[in-house]
Amino acid sequence: MHHNDSANARAWTRRELLGNGLVMASAAMAMPMFLQRSAFALPDPDLGSIPGVPDDRILVVIQLGGGNDGLNTVAPVGYDAYHRLRPSIRITKQQGITLENRYTDIALHPALEGVKEMYDKGLVSVVQGVGYPNPNRSHFKSMDIWHTADTTGTGDGWIGRYYDSECCGYGAGESGRAPQGGQSETVYPPIAIGREAPLAMQGRRTKPVAFETPDLFRWTGEQVHESLADPYQELVRRDPEHAHGKVSSNAEFLMRTSLDAQVSSDKIRRAVAERSLVEYPNSPLAQQLGMIAKMIRAGMKTRVYYATHGGFDTHAGQGGANGRHANLLRQFSQAVRAFYEDLGRQDNAGRVLTMSFSEFGRRVAQNASGGTDHGTAAPMMLFGPMVNAGVLNPHPSMDNLDSGDLKYTVDFRTVYAGVLDDWMKADSKSVLERRYQAAPVIRKL
Repeated sequence: MHHNDSANARAWTRRELLGNGLVMASAAMAMPMFLQRSAFALPDPDLGSIPGVPDDRILVVIQLGGGNDGLNTVAPVGYDAYHRLRPSIRITKQQGITLENRYTDIALHPALEGVKEMYDKGLVSVVQGVGYPNPNRSHFKSMDIWHTADTTGTGDGWIGRYYDSECCGYGAGESGRAPQGGQSETVYPPIAIGREAPLAMQGRRTKPVAFETPDLFRWTGEQVHESLADPYQELVRRDPEHAHGKVSSNAEFLMRTSLDAQVSSDKIRRAVAERSLVEYPNSPLAQQLGMIAKMIRAGMKTRVYYATHGGFDTHAGQGGANGRHANLLRQFSQAVRAFYEDLGRQDNAGRVLTMSFSEFGRRVAQNASGGTDHGTAAPMMLFGPMVNAGVLNPHPSMDNLDSGDLKYTVDFRTVYAGVLDDWMKADSKSVLERRYQAAPVIRKL
């Protein structure tokens, strides 16, 4: 512990302030808006790498919020029970998109043409019947379970724990993987596109960045009073070696953090302002993935990005080949296809694994409103040249149900373990806090 002899005040280190999530009122006018909301979450702008961790590999997570109906996404068209229990919302054998795989009793929803194109190129892995023991049908609780990788739904987020464990809280932690040579090397924090970062990205030391539009990345002090412009610009122009030297006072910490924020926000805004290499569809998910693609093209050292596609709580008017659910799946399919076309033109597709999930599936039988109620197991899809392509396992039984719901056959944490162990090259046991047999979702590279 260090003390300021003149003021006899504690000299908080940048690390301590980050760990305690302390937001100082005196800093409010010296920070861009997104940093104020992220509680000093940004790391140093010298975006280095941690030895032994493949910083060229990226994970993009797409959350299908609301409980996607997996039974109409990867439809068990070869099962009589499916057609009997869903007379008006089923996908018929004629409507479904047939996949080249050993399980001939399933078909993709007809709205997933983009996914089919990627599947035929070996860029899609389908895992069926994904869930967890004693499933919870509450949106909030089940999402917490998926985010924490814990069936109690409590604790830190699994992505946050990955960062804490593998990236040392951006290179400055007391535990985890230490940089070589005594240098303070860092990686960029996880980025979520949205108003708030999901629980999955919250670690004990990891503070993710969340934003909806690049408009949030702006200096706000001048709007308070024009006299704040010159002092801030003086701060931004400070010599980098001096600015990144030893932090010995609260004032120096604030100036250091402000400079980090300015450099980082400028980099993100410049990246997002660039024109996309492909034409993205006009949907919220497509726009999110388009921004992520731009940040990847700009060379940002972010390892995990998070996008959200909501609206899947289809209790009524779900439709079969057409309707609300079909529109949502079409947006999802077109967005992911455009994303990988963009990455391919960047020559970055081989670096980016995308994983989609939803908090639960829907009940097997349709309800009286032409929709589906909260259920249990559902498929997950993973995308990219590194995936173990194809349909990896059979569909859960349509006859041996659990009170009208599918019985899960794959624990979602085994999929996480496969992503962590085989793609991110992390120790999944330390991240998931228990050893799970890694699902074979990544091909042997």
